[in-house]
Amino acid sequence: MPDRTRTESTRTESTRTESTRTERTPARAGRPRGSSRAMLEEAAAELFLEQGYAGTTVEDITRRAGVSRNTFFNYFPAKSDLLWADVDAGLAELPRALADCPDGLGVTDAVRHALHQVAAGFGPGRVPWALTQADLMGTRGVLEASGLSRMMKQADFVSRFVAERAGSGTGAGRDLAGRCFAMAVLAAAVAAAGVWAAAGVSRGNLAPYVDAGIAPACAGYRDALGAG
Repeated sequence: MPDRTRTESTRTESTRTESTRTERTPARAGRPRGSSRAMLEEAAAELFLEQGYAGTTVEDITRRAGVSRNTFFNYFPAKSDLLWADVDAGLAELPRALADCPDGLGVTDAVRHALHQVAAGFGPGRVPWALTQADLMGTRGVLEASGLSRMMKQADFVSRFVAERAGSGTGAGRDLAGRCFAMAVLAAAVAAAGVWAAAGVSRGNLAPYVDAGIAPACAGYRDALGAG
């Protein structure tokens, strides 16, 4: 009889142990389908740190994330786009920020206001990992290469805004000034973002960095583009 009691007690303890072990083990495969994009970003970040960007394939990422290759390309046209996921989400706000600029602002001040609004979305709780881990992941070269097309796209938005804000019939000289201003102000914003990313845990919000970086460009082109 004592032996039977001891056996039952052992079984009970074993069951409790297995239950506790199950509760502590995350069920990765059970994540909702809507989180596939986040899972891919997380898997990519882990793998780029573990084996470098060049040593990681799309298949490696999908295997780690537990999704199909088709799912990957539903979200990201190329592997390099994973590096820009958070930045792209922020840049997507620029057209709206430009459109929502107060009417009383001049051209350069309006662009400054819009870029400040976009930059304000990045802070200590939202720092793109691709910017802070570039050397460890070996992504500096690919970031520079893939970043150019993004900068040109944003320059198109800013140039069109400047042309519309300045009004029609301004001439080729004003169009050239508008394009040069767009490139100059965005280059300054990129440089400011790089300094911010390298500033470490004390970096704070991105907006003050961007505002300080683009202010000289805005001031320098104010006369060429009209008041403000």
